[in-house]
Amino acid sequence: MADLRLAQAGAGLPVGSQIGTGGAARASAGAAAGRGFAQVLDAKLDDGLRFSAHAEARLKSREIPLSEADRGRLAEATSQAARKGAREALLLMGELGFIVSVPNRTVITALDSSRLDGGIITGIDAAVVIPEA
Repeated sequence: MADLRLAQAGAGLPVGSQIGTGGAARASAGAAAGRGFAQVLDAKLDDGLRFSAHAEARLKSREIPLSEADRGRLAEATSQAARKGAREALLLMGELGFIVSVPNRTVITALDSSRLDGGIITGIDAAVVIPEA
């Protein structure tokens, strides 16, 4: 109990230190440096697009091959949707469709033409038609 009271009183800490504000202190230091956490996170996430385990399973089971160029086109379309404020988007690329969580930059599922034809897709707030390469 005595150790707890010493820690609470700030014993042994340099002058000007505060207890319990480690995250806030680091965040304000980052913001003071000109780049906030959100900006750093966006820069890291902007590097590419992730595929959920479900999406990878759908690609495999539906025999949908994706080249690195295709993945790059999907990542760029996701960036365009993000700039427009989309949260859940349908990306249409040829006869394929991809449902993407835009803020997480994650493909949730993949659809082929048999799933798109006459189907209704709900839960999206944007659609992006990706032009042929």
